[in-house]
Amino acid sequence: MTVISGATGKQYGQILQGAPFDVFLAADSRRPELLEQQGKIVKNSRFTYAIGQLALYTPKHPHPTQEFLTTSRFNYLAIANPRLAPYGLAAQQYLQSRDLWQPLQTKLVRGENINQAWQFVHSGNAEAGLLALSQLLQADISKDYYYLVPAERYAPIVQQAVVLKTSPAATALSDFLQSDSGRKVIALWGYALPDRKDTDNKGTTHVR
Repeated sequence: MTVISGATGKQYGQILQGAPFDVFLAADSRRPELLEQQGKIVKNSRFTYAIGQLALYTPKHPHPTQEFLTTSRFNYLAIANPRLAPYGLAAQQYLQSRDLWQPLQTKLVRGENINQAWQFVHSGNAEAGLLALSQLLQADISKDYYYLVPAERYAPIVQQAVVLKTSPAATALSDFLQSDSGRKVIALWGYALPDRKDTDNKGTTHVR
């Protein structure tokens, strides 16, 4: 199976244009829901596989707190594009909740997706970034250099998957992500887990 990474919004557009994807692992729930409504997925294949977590990463400044963003210790803050990437929207919501969205406009560097935002910080082009916790764990970043943003500061980053084409590989991946083994791996890499029963009758995702 070939993995193609990119911004959720951009890949959604590619799927609508006929991109030959078998499975779509989105970083939100809106695009999978839209694909389901448009009849673009295998029936009953949509499910929540993870809840993303946002973190403030400051590679040159240990033990950051939320007050770091009100200091002059950085020139640029990397985020993903809020219009394309769910983690970017979460970053915007967090900054807005602290009345920092407008004051920091001249310092924001927007990546097309969360991976590009990571590259801005990793390369030194930005001194700080609002990134996915999973990225920091994958890069083995010490806890001393990031601050886990309180989940109540942004809308839950409900990440859903859909099967676009039936195939043995697509079915195997979907089954694995929902299995005990798959959920353990997902949690290990910095995601919160949805309840076994994805949603209640109102379509609300529960996190544990």
